[in-house]
Amino acid sequence: MKIYQVEKAIVSTNRIATMDHKPLLLVREKPGASPMVAVDAVGCKPGDWVLCVGSSAARDATGTKAYPSDLTIVGIIDKWEG
Repeated sequence: MKIYQVEKAIVSTNRIATMDHKPLLLVREKPGASPMVAVDAVGCKPGDWVLCVGSSAARDATGTKAYPSDLTIVGIIDKWEG
């Protein structure tokens, strides 16, 4: 798992069928880092710090192994003293 911060939602209206209509969010690991697209499986909002999983765990976290995700948000961090 890695920690990312949610920047904003992104919109993709034309998708392959297996992507369904799960929300997609732009996240960054730290300021200045390259943005990543993550599937939101828990209901995040911009500014939230979140826990993300990658690879096959990302597909499993979406609820189906057929989902083409390599980064999925699996938790919102409520408190973090880091």
